Amino acid sequence: MRILITGGAGFIGSHVADFALGAGHEVAVVDNLSAGKRENVPGQATFFQTDVRRRDEIMKIFREWRPDVVSHQAAQASVSVSVRDPLLDADINIVGSLNVMDAARAAKVRRFVFASTGGAIYGDVPEGRRADLSWRPDPLSPYACSKLAVERYLILHRSLYDLDYRILRYANVYGPRQDPYGEAGVVAIFLDRMLAGRCVQVNAMAREGDDGCVRDYVYVEDVARANLAAMTGDSMPPTANIATGIGTTTLQLVRQLEVAIERKVEVRHAPPRAGDVARSVLAPTESAGPSTTLSAGLAETLRWFRKRRETASIRP
Repeated sequence: MRILITGGAGFIGSHVADFALGAGHEVAVVDNLSAGKRENVPGQATFFQTDVRRRDEIMKIFREWRPDVVSHQAAQASVSVSVRDPLLDADINIVGSLNVMDAARAAKVRRFVFASTGGAIYGDVPEGRRADLSWRPDPLSPYACSKLAVERYLILHRSLYDLDYRILRYANVYGPRQDPYGEAGVVAIFLDRMLAGRCVQVNAMAREGDDGCVRDYVYVEDVARANLAAMTGDSMPPTANIATGIGTTTLQLVRQLEVAIERKVEVRHAPPRAGDVARSVLAPTESAGPSTTLSAGLAETLRWFRKRRETASIRP
């Protein structure tokens, strides 16, 4: 198949591109390189540098390249940024997504796969519970609102225009290629600081000094594998949670990373951040496949970060 991936130069999208190419598909990547990196794009993929908000350019790419399937990964992915600038978040995540949907509809694509959020869309999940697909969405940030809006647009597009879709609600994704310099991606941020011998900050869940927010950490290759299944098969339901079902506090994550790097680090505590969900644990969709354990995923991520630092140190 011909698979077009928006945001395919980014952290998750580039892994999706790798898996699609590995399965023998033809791949095109659309990315504006605001967060993604050109070196993340596989050499075998066709690359288009543009923004999903540039409607005419997106329509032209779909018209000329004629994809069979779309994997829409491009997004403004920071809760903090969405709280500071909800209009920017809506412009990228809602208007940009509608541009891609309309282009997909005009090009008569077979399926539209959308990268949504389970980590933010369900709101706070009580202790001892896991949010399943029957859970009523309760967005606590503009980011979560924009993702939920796109889900609703996709449901409408199927009923109005017969656009087949799969919605993948990601838990907190981590792994190689994650940007440690943004405001999202705590594993990448922590590893980058720990390897540099710097302290890490734990934002409280409810009160300053607690163990921090509870998150369901899912490895990026499991997410890419789920995307491939959603793009190419019929085992994935229209909406799926891509998660492990296991909750980990921020401080527990720090302790696991300390074991991995074999070194203790200084931990500073800070108040909760606006828009952050206190506890997010999802009930994984079985057809998404098995999950990598957190310890195994952190070990692979650490290997990548160490290699990245070594490469940077030998550059002239």
